[in-house]
Amino acid sequence: MTTVTIQEARARVTVGSFSQMPDAAAAAPPSGEAAEVALEFLTEMSPDLRGAAILGSGGEVLAGTGEEPERWGEDAAALFAVADEAEGVPVEQVHIATEQGEVFAVRNAGLAAVTVTDRFALASLMLFDMRSTLRQLASPNFGPPGGTKSRKGEG
Repeated sequence: MTTVTIQEARARVTVGSFSQMPDAAAAAPPSGEAAEVALEFLTEMSPDLRGAAILGSGGEVLAGTGEEPERWGEDAAALFAVADEAEGVPVEQVHIATEQGEVFAVRNAGLAAVTVTDRFALASLMLFDMRSTLRQLASPNFGPPGGTKSRKGEG
């Protein structure tokens, strides 16, 4: 049942979900290289992360993990469409927890991030890291947020 709903939403509003992003789009869209750096930083900061992507204001994948990174854009659009429809307004964040893991999605500064984590990831920390990463990526002076320290115990 859920799969049908998500696929129907994907067909209806793939791009529309991203055109309604809060926090007006970044002045200049970040490069793919900058998005890769941001995604690498997010991965280092989040030991429970299984996969992730950073999306531009039009829903295009700027950086993503896995063999088919473009799927992140399609799936994120469907996720945001369903959440927006349920809420009646564009949502800033989505958190879904299952027995197999958790999904987080955040829209901030005209960009979006989607992550899949192990079960019982710290939601508040994951959402904070995602939002901070997007805010930094959208800034003209982009550099990894917080320097180079990692929460994985390396620094």
